Amino acid sequence: MINSFIKANLAAQGHDQRVDLVRGIAIWFLLLDHIPQNIVNQLTLRNFGFSGAADLFVFVSGYAAAILFGKMTLERGFVVTTSQIIKRVGKLYAAHLVMFVIYLNTIGWVAARYGTTDIIEQYHVIGILNDPVRVLMHGLLLLAKPLNLDVLQLLIMLLAFFPFALVALLRWPNVTLVGSIALYLVARLFDIGPPAYPRGAADLNPLCWQLLFVLGAWFALNGRILVRALYELPTLRILALSYLLFALVITVASRDAVIGRLVPDFVLNLFAPNDRENLGPERVLHFLLLAFMFVGLVPSDWSGLRWKLLQPVIKCGEEWLATFCAGVFLSFAGHVILITGPNSMAMQILVSTAGIAAMTAVAYYVSWSKRQDHKSALGARA
Repeated sequence: MINSFIKANLAAQGHDQRVDLVRGIAIWFLLLDHIPQNIVNQLTLRNFGFSGAADLFVFVSGYAAAILFGKMTLERGFVVTTSQIIKRVGKLYAAHLVMFVIYLNTIGWVAARYGTTDIIEQYHVIGILNDPVRVLMHGLLLLAKPLNLDVLQLLIMLLAFFPFALVALLRWPNVTLVGSIALYLVARLFDIGPPAYPRGAADLNPLCWQLLFVLGAWFALNGRILVRALYELPTLRILALSYLLFALVITVASRDAVIGRLVPDFVLNLFAPNDRENLGPERVLHFLLLAFMFVGLVPSDWSGLRWKLLQPVIKCGEEWLATFCAGVFLSFAGHVILITGPNSMAMQILVSTAGIAAMTAVAYYVSWSKRQDHKSALGARA
């Protein structure tokens, strides 16, 4: 029996372009963050607080999945919805496999062509030269951790278990959220998580990162009215802004020696570096307060969502899978260009701008191609 409040909430839900906008921003930031030694990535989210683009992407993916598959459950039932989730997981897994194989070959070729063998270790594909079969097998099992593919691997795992979370969220949303928090705490306390190849643990522990995904889904189904009500409390807004400012100071202080001397060492040691692998609680709180302020300041009917300037970002959010895949290779290409050519500030800006432009072009092409396929299907005769 689906919770009556959630049923009414889902029935009233329309397409929220804020989801595409935020996911597009996350995709752009991921591209820039994945190009090391790049002045432009100093503008991304991770430089202004404890959370980053990965947190943003995982949360909004949970939010979007809850709306899409929640409405599908209302209209077509849980069995059909589960089959569609499995189909989506298969599509993401296939995309990951294709990317993984091409990625391995590309990194191996670049290392041999330019004599930059250290790039193999930098991109976490040790063993590609002397034992490629083992690397490939671990990649098939999502146990290999090549650099920049961790977010997609995480999303595949989270979606694979989402049918169980969805049915629980639709019936007992608050109990499900408490269970997610409990799993997060246990995984952090006992350092539980899947292993990774060739050593160590996954870059993003799914047992911890599931919390952001479930939180996104919970807010989509059950928390939107609560957030709007809380935003009307001025004291809460002041506390949220204070913590966000504190996170900004700590983040800047941990990277700048001059500012760092102004902050006591024991404070820096508590928060820097923050735990990305197991999703440190300071990251969760920072991101939730960011989301809290965003929802309060940007309503779903915000006129800015129609601005032409924002359409490329929104389009990348709509076609996120294609743009994410393109971004992985574009960031690698950008890194190769910078390490094999002049690594000036102007070149870094040019590489970053070209990467975003190419990724946006991919999004527009995929969108156009889908429209053509739809037209063909409508015009086809039996």
